[in-house]
Amino acid sequence: MAENLIDIRELKKYYPVHGGIFKRHIADIKAVDGVDLKIEKGECLGLVGESGCGKTTLGKTILRLHGATSGRIYFGQSEDIIERIESLLKSENPEERQEGEKLLRQHDLTRLSRKNLLPLRKKIQIVFQDPSNSLNPRMLVKAIIAEPLIAQRLMSGKDIEKRVLELLYTVGLAKEHMMRYPHEFSGGQRQRIAIARALATYPEFILMDEPTSALDVSVQAQILNLLKKLQDEFKLTYLFVTHHLLVVKHISNRIAVMYLGKMAELGPTAEIFDKPLHPYTKALLSAIPIPDPKTKMEKIILSGDVPNPINPPSGCRFHPRCKYAKDICREVEPKLEVAEGRHQVACHRWKEIS
Repeated sequence: MAENLIDIRELKKYYPVHGGIFKRHIADIKAVDGVDLKIEKGECLGLVGESGCGKTTLGKTILRLHGATSGRIYFGQSEDIIERIESLLKSENPEERQEGEKLLRQHDLTRLSRKNLLPLRKKIQIVFQDPSNSLNPRMLVKAIIAEPLIAQRLMSGKDIEKRVLELLYTVGLAKEHMMRYPHEFSGGQRQRIAIARALATYPEFILMDEPTSALDVSVQAQILNLLKKLQDEFKLTYLFVTHHLLVVKHISNRIAVMYLGKMAELGPTAEIFDKPLHPYTKALLSAIPIPDPKTKMEKIILSGDVPNPINPPSGCRFHPRCKYAKDICREVEPKLEVAEGRHQVACHRWKEIS
């Protein structure tokens, strides 16, 4: 059984909406709304869905770049500790619940103090979507890559320069690139610099926030192959956020499908592509272009627009756009449950439509 590096329980991230003369809190944008997810150590989990479904927000909440509204995130904790905390929180005994809350402040990433979070920062890193915006244009490449090493006080002096040079070689760049500015590089080279910076602190987990979407197709393949090579070499764990399904098919071990802040489907990549169970996943896969003009594939055209996350639909959030929806879909919210082996789906009618 695979060991989990990250265990997310009932995670929510709401953004307040203010209105009126006095700018009072009148509603919430429910970007992430009760997500349960486990990321296994050493895997690449692809996170897909339409724009605005909460993919990037989920990733940045895991990294504490955004503060969680509620829920728990366990990073690198043993199953025994997690289950003990969860059982204490569900206890009817107030003293046991209080003990559970005390343990959460020590083990839950969303509740860690700034002081306790700082050592954990070196273990979790991010590669942003657009390297043109994520790299400081006034800093030399040497300073950009060395910045996390200095911030974490991991190295000093010549050791930093040696580490920067090592990282440049690792991502396919050379010593001559150290004393240049970001604007002197191509898009693919800038993303290699961003990857080198993410690797600087010897991380265990890296959030890949659409790292290839701003690149040309030929360069995308190079970066994806580099990421796979680095994952094998350094035993890294990735959360790969993208809207490009063929990209996650190439790089991911499992795929998680999000819709309007909820998890719709989760399973091994091959199973998701061969036999999708959720109607939303089927629609996403049907939109993939096929290079052979002689091959005919039915396109599933979803009706209507994505509902407003301020006031999401009752029951299954996908039901206003689902041709299979029945009364139960409108009234009862489906749970993400095991459907076939490791394959999970949140749909009341998956057995009828699969």
